[in-house]
Amino acid sequence: MCCVTKEMSSCGDSPFSEIIELNVGGQVYVTRHKTLVAVPDSLLWNMFSKKSPKELARDSKGRFFLDRDGFLFRYILDYLRDLNLVLPDYFPEKSRLQREADFFQLRDLAKRLSPRMSKDNSISEEISQSDTEEGAQQCGSSGGVETLRTMSVSGAVRSPSLDSRKSGYITIGYRGSYTIGRDIQTDAKFRRVARITVCGKTSLAKEVFGETLNESRDPDRPPERYTSRYYLKYNFLEQAFDKLTEVGFHMVACSSTGTCAYTSNDPNEDKIWTSYTEYVFCRE
Repeated sequence: MCCVTKEMSSCGDSPFSEIIELNVGGQVYVTRHKTLVAVPDSLLWNMFSKKSPKELARDSKGRFFLDRDGFLFRYILDYLRDLNLVLPDYFPEKSRLQREADFFQLRDLAKRLSPRMSKDNSISEEISQSDTEEGAQQCGSSGGVETLRTMSVSGAVRSPSLDSRKSGYITIGYRGSYTIGRDIQTDAKFRRVARITVCGKTSLAKEVFGETLNESRDPDRPPERYTSRYYLKYNFLEQAFDKLTEVGFHMVACSSTGTCAYTSNDPNEDKIWTSYTEYVFCRE
């Protein structure tokens, strides 16, 4: 497919077509050739200006393949379009995006994402220990240092991670089934369903569960939108509860429903009970 479009619309002397399809970690992107080569000496610039199409990896559809984070690549592409980047107000993936910028050899972007270099209001700022020390030195006296120390003890200078945390709700859904035989508890068999669902704001879900969150059923969801299609990569409710507690959430509600059915028409046979439970967590 790409070979055909290359011959129909090539970019000057470049062997690449004007419109290029990319498969980045399973996410498909379509962009212009000039966008990919916008930053000289970057990884993409070397790939699409110094190499031939035959030298680059492709997927089964003929798209150029990059084994990187498909969700975060949207921000890499946005930056390449006009060499500017505007992130959402709350963006917990900044350190991972900086890692992607380093991989693609986008040095200016990596510096802007660095906590000490970030000055743009569109990227959330963080206070480092060196910034605090510089502020104390600017006071010009030991009294200024003492004042800063007093503020820190009294809580006026708070951890940036605490200040930046957003309030909201996350609902954990869990479905399970168990069989009760004729001897009731002596014959009870419980089976867990290996999927714990996560419902709530995308940015909150990613902050809490990070790499343990499976986004395959709702990929590329914007951070400010809501979803009910995420689920966890493990099947222990206690592990999910621990992660929620660690970042300041507490349970505020719980509801459960259950149904019962026989395995056959014989009423003496085992009963199968199926239950679905939702746990609502809140952070204020």
